[in-house]
Amino acid sequence: MIPALVEAAGALAALVLLALATQHLLLARRAEPDAAPLEAAEPPQPDPADAPKLLVQVPVYNEPASVAGALAAAAALDWPRDRLTIQLLDDSTDDTGTVAGAAIAALAEKGIAIEHLTRSGRDGFKAGALAAGLARSDAAFVAVLDADFRPPRDWLRRAVAALEQDPGAAFVQFRFEFANREQNWMTRVQQLTVDAHFLLEQPGRLALGGPIQFNGTAGMWRRAAIADAGGWSADTLAEDLDLAIRAFARGWRARLVLAPPVLCEAPADAASWRVQQQRWSKGFVQVAVKSLPRIWTAGWPLPARLAATQLVCLQAAFPCLVVAAVAFCLDGTIRGFGAGHAAILLAAAALTVFFAVLLTWPAHRRLRGGGVFRYAVVLASLPPLFAYLAAANSAAIVAAAFRGRQDFVRTPKSGS
Repeated sequence: MIPALVEAAGALAALVLLALATQHLLLARRAEPDAAPLEAAEPPQPDPADAPKLLVQVPVYNEPASVAGALAAAAALDWPRDRLTIQLLDDSTDDTGTVAGAAIAALAEKGIAIEHLTRSGRDGFKAGALAAGLARSDAAFVAVLDADFRPPRDWLRRAVAALEQDPGAAFVQFRFEFANREQNWMTRVQQLTVDAHFLLEQPGRLALGGPIQFNGTAGMWRRAAIADAGGWSADTLAEDLDLAIRAFARGWRARLVLAPPVLCEAPADAASWRVQQQRWSKGFVQVAVKSLPRIWTAGWPLPARLAATQLVCLQAAFPCLVVAAVAFCLDGTIRGFGAGHAAILLAAAALTVFFAVLLTWPAHRRLRGGGVFRYAVVLASLPPLFAYLAAANSAAIVAAAFRGRQDFVRTPKSGS
């Protein structure tokens, strides 16, 4: 009885993992990364008389090392000053507000006004802060920048141009790169996965006609689309993905801009990275529970519905990986390890390498230009890192499907 259950658990986990891998192969086939230009022409200067009103929101929570740089980057953005509002959405409980106040005062001496908005509590966390700030503005377009993101000076012009070219686009998402990607092996691995995300996953989903992920920052929303989708909601920890799914379900589209990238900071140690990934994992599970009925009744083509399902259920791969590993070990313990187990390990290793190379090499070759040896060294760090993440976060991922409100835990950043 027990060996049969073990085999069934392992087979189910393997099927789930195979389905996720197959979906990624489909995305890779449809993405055609070489078709997306990386050298985009700079948009013209807007006519001050016709320029739409813009709102730039910078949400922070206990980030004293990053807040001054975030405000300076926002203040340097090129847009007519009488058509631009910058909001610092500050829910901090430490000295971030003091640091921010000094930075805002210094910018005010240069004629740059920044609204410093605070709340008595963290109701709704980031989603609540964004909604509260939006209620104070009548801007037609709303940009979001996390505290560690540093956009190029012409970023607002590029974002507005992308949305004005497509009136049906709810938001435009920009690719981002880690300014500290060469800091250590962890930051290099993260850049490898982010490159694949922006040159494979996101374009592939767009090509399939389904929703793509709004990454929560380095993007601009059309205010009408936010309102039409029901506004920011705090009932998940992935408010960005939740709003994107709801907007697509209402018939909106999205734009993706690959160049120039927006620079930001990657977590440089395992503990910080795990905090970030655990919040994302919980949020994705919550969005899956909330959105799967909407996805399958949205009237999208079947490939788009499958791609959207894979997107919101992506985190299921981690507990499935744990189930498969436990089933493998139990089976070997009960019946003895033999040639069959060695064959399974060999096949699993071969498939892991095959899929990892297929999904990451094209983006690495195009963006980084590094040699095969350097790429192989970075790639070798990927499986153990994700195995650690699966072991560390699987329980939280499963629990997120059954729990209600959970705290939004900010990813620690150095501000360097």
